[in-house]
Amino acid sequence: MKISLILPVYNPAEGWAEIVLAKSKELKALYPDIDFETIVVNDGSVNSNFTDGKNKIQAASVKLIEYTPNKGKGEALRTGVRASAGDLVIYTDIDFPYTIESMSGIIESLILEKKDVVIGVKDQSYYDHVPTLRRFISRVFRYCVRICLRIPTDDTQCGLKGFDQKGKNVFLKTTIDRYLFDLEFIFLASRDRNISIKTQEIKLREDVQFRKMNFGIIRNEAWNFLKILIRSV
Repeated sequence: MKISLILPVYNPAEGWAEIVLAKSKELKALYPDIDFETIVVNDGSVNSNFTDGKNKIQAASVKLIEYTPNKGKGEALRTGVRASAGDLVIYTDIDFPYTIESMSGIIESLILEKKDVVIGVKDQSYYDHVPTLRRFISRVFRYCVRICLRIPTDDTQCGLKGFDQKGKNVFLKTTIDRYLFDLEFIFLASRDRNISIKTQEIKLREDVQFRKMNFGIIRNEAWNFLKILIRSV
């Protein structure tokens, strides 16, 4: 069996390459009989931190896909998923914000329970580590999802998900380039009767650093939410 790990990157923090190599190694050590491929998709990074780490991941046989200009996390992940050769696909953020045990739980649900799509959902302790404004926006958004859409979870934006080939086909049908591609993916998967879905509780790493909120993106994503809502009617 082969698993593809897809990691989008855009203007990463210093030391990002070391995190990718260390966490990938940890994950592979848990499953020595599984062939892992790691694919990093550079979504038009322009800072020196990316350039500094680029050679390190390539020297470690990590597959690197690059393009310009920046297109958004959704398009970056679709690019990586299209290029993946794994029987299963997992994606997360470049700083591996969730524990290795959480990633293992996603893999176990895909392999042992033969689920087509496994959606990471953050446990309650996640909000103990999140800045107040980010916590408020997250909870408002989850409330809107809960009352407006009939999908398996209101925690759609958790950055850890996995799927098999059936789920891959659905994922590649998404069209949103920015952050609400996650919501679109879950929406499409929940409307497909041939797709089995499971939610999996996951935990945040203790030392994760959050980026500042970009209110321009939040404004633009409101339109994407409306488009998904219209499709649900």
